Order: sequence, then C-alpha cells, then structure tokens
Amino acid sequence: MTRPVLLLTLVFALPVPVAAQGAASSARQDGAFGTVLAPAALPEGASSLYGYIGVPEMGMGYRQGLSEFEIEGRARLDYLRLAGIFEARARRIILKDGAMTLAPTLGLGLVLNSGSAYLDADNFGGVLLRITPGLLATWKVAETVAVVGLLDLPIDLGLDPTGARRFQALPGGGVELYLGSGISLLTAVQLGVETFKAPREDSVTRLGYQIQLGIGTRLF
Repeated sequence: MTRPVLLLTLVFALPVPVAAQGAASSARQDGAFGTVLAPAALPEGASSLYGYIGVPEMGMGYRQGLSEFEIEGRARLDYLRLAGIFEARARRIILKDGAMTLAPTLGLGLVLNSGSAYLDADNFGGVLLRITPGLLATWKVAETVAVVGLLDLPIDLGLDPTGARRFQALPGGGVELYLGSGISLLTAVQLGVETFKAPREDSVTRLGYQIQLGIGTRLF
C-alpha cells in the first residue's frame, strides 16, 4: 500500500517537466472549463467551488490552481456510516497530449467515524488517518463535454493501537458538462474493492463503490 504513496511523493517533488509547463500554459490560454473534476488541474489563478450528492457520500470542496500544482480542500459525509471525512489534496499535470490530460493526486486527511452499524453492519468507529494516492485523466471531447477517468486508492489507518484499517481501490469514470456562466455538471461512477479490519476482528473484503452527481462554479 505504501508504494503508490512513495511514487506520488517523488512525482510531486521532481522539477516540472517542460511538457507539463507547456500543458499548464496551454490551459491558461484556452480557459479549459470544469469545476468538479475537470480539468485534471485548474490553470494558474483559477478557482472553483463545488458540491455533490451521491452514494455513499455527499460533500463539497474548493479547488485552487497554482503555477505548478492544484490544491484542493474538501469535506464529505458518509451518511451510510455516519462518518465525516476532511481532506487536503494536491494534483499536478504530468502529461498533456492534445485533448487528454493526466495528473496524479495525493491527499491527506482525517476520517471521524461514529461506528454506526444501522446501515452498514460491518462498520467500526474511530479516528483514522487517510492517505489517498490517485490518478485523474480528462479528455475534452467537445467544446462543452469532458470525459473523466479516475482512480482513487484511499488508505485509512486507525490512530489507536487496535490495528483498525481500511483500503479501497476505486477505478471509474464519468462526464463533466459545461452549462455556461462558469458552471458545470458532473456524473461519475467508481466500482472496485474495499478491504478493512475492524478492531479485534478479522479482515473483510467486499465490493467498493462511489456514485457522484456534482455541480460547481468557477470563482475566477
């Protein structure tokens, strides 16, 4: 589990390749649309605010484009487990080829899980550190349409000595549509695997999933 995190740390630490600098410059010039997931990284000086509903989560976030990175802060509620998730993320373009852009993501945050088992019998409570390596790809297929491919690999580690942990591998995709006036709409689905170990229990592996319907607006 630690290898993806180490690789992404190296990517963020290395100097920006010439191709990536050109990608960021191009994004500033063409004013790539998007607020929720697209574009893969916001151009320098651009920012957006978004919210979404879905299963099993709903949430909101803020994105800010910098000269070499995008930073993002987001807060989410997993209403099936009554868990709050608070996370800061960084994203950096490493490849831009025509209409396709690729950017790895690295996030760090906290999960505050109530332990409610009313809707999820396998749920367990506690405070967990979340580390989320990932990958985001966007393809602008029309002037107002971007196809999104994503991979999230959240790792939750309990902050107490009970050994509680959770890992998810969630590949997926979706579409973000530009509605005008800086507003865009996202639909996305992720389907994969989830494995976790509750305190003093055996590990459990099961289906993992995420469905999102989001809307956002450019602030600048």
